[in-house]
Amino acid sequence: MSNRTFTMIKPDAMKNGHAGAILNHIIKAGFRVVALKQTRLSAEKAGEFYAVHKERPFYGELVEFMSSGVIIAAILEKDNAVADFRKVIGATNPAQADEGTIRKLYATSVGENAVHGSDSDENAAIEGSFFFSGLEQF
Repeated sequence: MSNRTFTMIKPDAMKNGHAGAILNHIIKAGFRVVALKQTRLSAEKAGEFYAVHKERPFYGELVEFMSSGVIIAAILEKDNAVADFRKVIGATNPAQADEGTIRKLYATSVGENAVHGSDSDENAAIEGSFFFSGLEQF
């Protein structure tokens, strides 16, 4: 089990001014920020990142949304990081997310759900490496 996970604060949360509150929420939940950057994904890079969903009907809309604005990418560290972070962010659908979770507080819909969180240790490593070299991880 890894002690690292990956997250992105998505364009909707950035546009709505929630980045600081979300980062604060993450830190207060006991995560240490190992790597952090603000960037903007091109449609090509967003398509690459979400290639696992290429055959799904929402893929085009997801790529368009994720390349529509600035994001913050981060690698986080904590014991049991992936599972613990999934609890902190809440269900994909904010209407079904537990009270006090990031998505319940800051997401507006299933499609614009404020944050991404890795779903496995393997994907956390792949996703973190997509955005950060070893020299950028502290």
